[in-house]
Parts: sequence; C-alpha cells; structure tokens
Amino acid sequence: MSKEMERIEAVLDEKVRPALRAHGGEIEVDRLEDKVLYVKLLGQCAGCPSADLTNETLVEAELVQALPELVEKVAVIQTVSDELWEQAKRLLRDHHL
Repeated sequence: MSKEMERIEAVLDEKVRPALRAHGGEIEVDRLEDKVLYVKLLGQCAGCPSADLTNETLVEAELVQALPELVEKVAVIQTVSDELWEQAKRLLRDHHL
C-alpha cells in the first residue's frame, strides 16, 4: 500500500469509519485518481437515500480537510452488495414472481 493510501486509510479509520459503523455501514477505497478518491459505501450505507449527503458532509469533508494535497473530491461508486443480490434471488425463487 502506498504512503498516500496509508494516510487516507488512517483518516478513514479515525474520522469516518466509526460514524458509518454506528449506522451499520462501512467504506472501502477503490482508487485515487487525479485527487479524486473513489469509494464504495457498504453495509447499511450501500444504496441508502442519504449516501450522497453522508459522502459530502462526512467522508469528503474529513478527507479534504485532513489531506488537501491528496484529495479534492470523493466520488461514491454505486454497487449492489452480495447480500442484496442473494436476497433478491431468494425473493424471486421463493415467491415465483
């Protein structure tokens, strides 16, 4: 892991993950590209209607404040969790929609 990513992960561990975990969520870094950090919100945060607000007010705010030389913007990659896929498959299989 690069020094830059180690610094980003340290900020996430200290400032972001505790708040997300308190709501059943998690965050995973995908990549850093041209000062844009691409992340995936996981758990209860994945697909949450407040995910964009969470990103702007918590994730991006903390990272830009702590590491302005590395991060200017945080972009959330929308994904569907494996758990949600399995739940959808189970519903379709069990309820013969």
